[in-house]
Amino acid sequence: FLPGFSTAATVTEISGRGVGLDVVQSIAREIGGVASIETRLGKGTTFRLEVAISLSVLRAAVVDIGGEPYAFPLARLERVVRMPYEAFSTIEGKQQFLLDGRSVGLVDAATLLQIKPGERDGDVASVMVVAHGRGSDEEWYGLVVDRFAGESDLVVRPLDHRFGKVPHIAAAALLESGDPLLVVDVDDLVLSMRQYLADGRLRGTTMSVEVESHRRRRILVVDDSLTVREVERQLLSRLGYEVDVAVDGADGWNALRAGGYDLLVSDVDMPRMNGLELVTTVRREPRFADLPIIIVSYKDREEDRIAGMQAGANAYLTKGAFRDDTFARTVHDLIGGPMRSDSDADADRRA
Repeated sequence: FLPGFSTAATVTEISGRGVGLDVVQSIAREIGGVASIETRLGKGTTFRLEVAISLSVLRAAVVDIGGEPYAFPLARLERVVRMPYEAFSTIEGKQQFLLDGRSVGLVDAATLLQIKPGERDGDVASVMVVAHGRGSDEEWYGLVVDRFAGESDLVVRPLDHRFGKVPHIAAAALLESGDPLLVVDVDDLVLSMRQYLADGRLRGTTMSVEVESHRRRRILVVDDSLTVREVERQLLSRLGYEVDVAVDGADGWNALRAGGYDLLVSDVDMPRMNGLELVTTVRREPRFADLPIIIVSYKDREEDRIAGMQAGANAYLTKGAFRDDTFARTVHDLIGGPMRSDSDADADRRA
């Protein structure tokens, strides 16, 4: 399932690029399903896809948080564990524990939801482990809940549109007893967990002006060309920005939702989700309404520029902009940050 991995001996129009099973797994997860592989040496391999008969039916783990039931989609959980508190350690004020050799950052669910925790076992913590990212970049996060209440098949009901986007909540459902419960938005929850573990701040709160002014601006570069990604990453890093990269639009969308970026830089022609689709998807999300976006493409026709701007980009540049200061000036104009020196500009032109 790893992106970029293939068993094909040669690359053709339909195989060898390492995107087939990666796409299968991504789509299965998007619709609440699970993709798995089972191999028996000398016998064969079974590829299994498990999806709900209806997207309105959700297999979920039910937990108690603050005395109220909440549901976590099973397809989004890596593990459900009970750990003794003595297994937790504290590094730089943040709790963590080791699971299968991985460091798992811990956040209390009641803290994220800003409610009072309910009754808990004295010596053992109930932890929901969720994953973010893929392959070598995958990270695990642990959410401490009051207790596990089992698994259940839930008929999901959308929240009334008048509520708007409720933080950390995706939908509602009814238990077999008829009691209502809320279905957790795992992607939104992971965003808050990452931010809380990074700086101890809950999403929606603000930094002080002094901290914000000294914070390095974060940029996400999305391009399917390794060469172009590396050129942009090095150029932006020399300018003093913190840079992450994604290999296509779908990978970029996942990274963007989990990240806290100040700027998105995207190519147009990419597999799975192209740049225009990515920008359109980003602009549909209310929390990204003001995110600055730059499209950098080989296409320089006027109709291509118009399409990019209509999709929601703040600027449309050709890749020839790397040879002068246009790209750097545009980035600085949109998000500020350090200005380049003349020596940096000369180095970029030589590159």
